[in-house]
Amino acid sequence: MARLRDTLSMRFTAAFGAIALLPLLGMPAHAGLNVCNKTAKSTRVALGRFDGTTWMSEGWWILAPKKCAVLVPGTLRARYYYLYAGDGGAGSWDGETKFCVGIGDAKFHSRLRSHCAAYGMDSKGFFTVDTGDDADYTQTLSD
Repeated sequence: MARLRDTLSMRFTAAFGAIALLPLLGMPAHAGLNVCNKTAKSTRVALGRFDGTTWMSEGWWILAPKKCAVLVPGTLRARYYYLYAGDGGAGSWDGETKFCVGIGDAKFHSRLRSHCAAYGMDSKGFFTVDTGDDADYTQTLSD
């Protein structure tokens, strides 16, 4: 009986230690939509999504090299999200779905998808992230 208790105690300690190490490994520790910047440059990220009623975009999250950020905290409620990211140079991650974004690095929140310039915003093409109905999902940006 003592041997079983010692074995269970060691397994619990090992499992707890592995969970405690996740943040140290650069892995996101929170449920939700996470984005990890695996490049050598700082990257700014914008998120587009549909909340069931309205399309919206928001940003900018500035991700340092080799860092992650939680863009949508908690359990994901949608299958599809949209991302745009750029490193300020030649590198960008974009796609076909247009959203309005703020100019510069200042935070923004928009319910616009067209006529962006008339509202002092820029238009960017976002790429689709298919979470596969997972409760949490991590998108990696890499070279």
